[in-house]
Amino acid sequence: MGRFQKQVCQLVLDHFDRSYTKELGNTWSTVREVLTAPECWQYAVLLNNFTSPWALERNLHMKGYHLLFQEILSTRPETLKCFINRNAGKFPSQRHQTGKLKEYYVLNASSVLPVLALDVRDGENLLDMCAAPGGKSIAFLQYASPAILHCNELDSSRSRWLKQTLESFVPEAERRHICATELDGRLIGKFYSGFFDKVLVDAPCSNDRSWLFSSDNLQAATRISQRQNLPVLQANLLRSAVQALRPGGTLVYSTCTLSRAENSGVITNIIKTCKDVVPVDLSYLATALSQEFCFAPDVDPGLLVLPDKGRTWGPMFVAKLSKI
Repeated sequence: MGRFQKQVCQLVLDHFDRSYTKELGNTWSTVREVLTAPECWQYAVLLNNFTSPWALERNLHMKGYHLLFQEILSTRPETLKCFINRNAGKFPSQRHQTGKLKEYYVLNASSVLPVLALDVRDGENLLDMCAAPGGKSIAFLQYASPAILHCNELDSSRSRWLKQTLESFVPEAERRHICATELDGRLIGKFYSGFFDKVLVDAPCSNDRSWLFSSDNLQAATRISQRQNLPVLQANLLRSAVQALRPGGTLVYSTCTLSRAENSGVITNIIKTCKDVVPVDLSYLATALSQEFCFAPDVDPGLLVLPDKGRTWGPMFVAKLSKI
């Protein structure tokens, strides 16, 4: 059954209605309309500069795509090329072929925001703590050339997916700078204390889009019951990330849920309990990208992308911390 034929799980939708009506107010009705209509979703195309995608660029332009960050964000490197289309629809994904690199990665455009926020520089040591399926790791490698890219994923099946993604997008010679592990992220801070310049914690979360299309009520009920435990896990992952950072290093925390408890609630918890971190203002991103993304008002700290009509990107929460 294709994505567009999947049915919304009423149990999850009812749960979201109760939760997000309180948190988002009238805004929830628009977000709800977008999330429950996959046929209106837009998809972005991230080019792989380890290939020669000039012909693909021309094809994308002919199909009505344009660069997401063109002449908007001065910090965007020219090598990071993410194309979007105003119209709904998904550019066909490429199949994995051993020994052959893919030319592009299809993703939700808001997934690039954590990469922009972290602003990795050449020669830095970078940790992607919860890296599967690998889209943000690939985006990092389009953004800069880190000395070390440590991609970690605890779940073994998702770890295999991550490794296949890296094989599909990164030449073998470049993969010498990439370390892929299956460690418990909560322990990485102890193993690599003060080692990394930058850390991304793209945390396990409610993942609102996929939850809405849970395959059955039993699975949905299990996920809902487990939801209240997620902020504890997320905070523990963040504490580990803080420990893994060198003094002066920065981390970005991101999720793909609207949940206040999993987003600003977790960040506020860390700021209160970890005295060696301070929040970093990301309002410049919201200002620069306000035409392309719908940002929720009054989210502090961090940014929250709300799915909107014609701008169906998100949900995506992004917050940044600096270690003193």
